[in-house]
Amino acid sequence: MELTRVNPELRKAVKRVPSLPLSRTWVRRLLRAAQRRLSRDAVVDGVRFQDVDAGGTPARVYRPQSGASGAGLLWIHGGGLVMGIPAQDDRLCSTIARELGMVVVSVDYRLAPEDPFPAAIDDCATAWDFFQRSAEDLGVDPARIAIGGQSAGGGLAASLVHRIHDEGGPQPRAQLLFCPMLDDRTAARTELDDIRHHVWNNRSNRFGWRAYLGHPGQAAKPYSVAARREDLSGLPPAWVGVGDIDLFYDEDTDYARRLREAGVDCELDVVSGAPHGFESWAARTTLAEDFVARGREWLRRATA
Repeated sequence: MELTRVNPELRKAVKRVPSLPLSRTWVRRLLRAAQRRLSRDAVVDGVRFQDVDAGGTPARVYRPQSGASGAGLLWIHGGGLVMGIPAQDDRLCSTIARELGMVVVSVDYRLAPEDPFPAAIDDCATAWDFFQRSAEDLGVDPARIAIGGQSAGGGLAASLVHRIHDEGGPQPRAQLLFCPMLDDRTAARTELDDIRHHVWNNRSNRFGWRAYLGHPGQAAKPYSVAARREDLSGLPPAWVGVGDIDLFYDEDTDYARRLREAGVDCELDVVSGAPHGFESWAARTTLAEDFVARGREWLRRATA
């Protein structure tokens, strides 16, 4: 994909994002070790955080030091289902905690291929149950907890919403989905390999889905692939944000359309010239800050 298609504000930053062969075990091990050494300086002032055992699943809890609203967010990080830790979203989660007065619980779920489906979604479900049980201690109204995530975490968030809906019991108030990884059938479209999407291309996408499922593009088990669900009725309101040159643009906009057709209130936010995950690797650009702020404001209204 030509650099000229990228928004001018993002071009310098996107050239610094490396394309790494995540299918190689040594590369994943090296990156995971580097992520575990991430600085905690990204947590904004006015927020305290703690790493906890969320019912057997590790999680990071962010709490505002003042102005608590009584709302909460279960957050699921990205990383193609094969990478990632909560610390990578310290700035995003702590800003939500401070600006919205929310308690944010970020799940440190197990990663593929070492732990394929259903490990990640099971861990997210465990964290949801922990949040519900701990709501009173955390100063949160259990009826005002949303679920959100980015990229692979956005896909897991959507699948978790499906699972909670079917199991009954307390339901999430809303779902906040940044560039969600929703459909393994995208990975099966080999013609997309030639487009060379910035940051996350279809070859990496195919590896991520194969690591998680073992067979991208074939029949999927319930709650393994969010876009495979046929009936989307009865789900909580959703916000879906994605760039128009993101590999996931088609699957994300189609999912938003299907939510609306099923009667679900869904706000779709499309950013022109934005590659995958720009709100993370170009977080301090005006384009990214405005994008995240729109999602945050929607979340404020949805959990009010």
